[in-house]
Amino acid sequence: MDRTGPVRAVLALALSFEPRTRDQVAQFVAGAVVSAVDEPRAEYALAVVDRGTGELIGSGRIAMDPHQQRAATFGFALRPDTWGAGYGLETVRLLLALGFEDLGLHRVWGARSPLNVASAKTMASAGMVEEGTIREHVLKGGRWRDSVVHAILEREWAR
Repeated sequence: MDRTGPVRAVLALALSFEPRTRDQVAQFVAGAVVSAVDEPRAEYALAVVDRGTGELIGSGRIAMDPHQQRAATFGFALRPDTWGAGYGLETVRLLLALGFEDLGLHRVWGARSPLNVASAKTMASAGMVEEGTIREHVLKGGRWRDSVVHAILEREWAR
């Protein structure tokens, strides 16, 4: 049975960006390499790999929020064939640990599509709280889409 169509439909609704071309991915990786040596460092882009094979299965990112003191935004994306295996929760926990334990942040937040129930569950499992909706936050496919914000504070992470 071909599941490509349903997977593409889910991805189209869940991601805040359009699928990227190979050249766009190369530009993203090159930018991550450059930002890794910035002082002060403003973002951390991480590869998510399968433990058994070492194969790339996704990415995670945490970036300092220039509008809030000691705060950062984060996001993650995984290949659909790896969903449900715990990589999402592990990635979120790793990004939160980096933010709170290594970078000394006070608040980390991320936004998701209202239709991305799996990400909502993952962030809740990591201790994040759903805070509300940013109306018409993302322009995707020529249409505005809301985003649902989830966040966690330093004292909540410490528990």
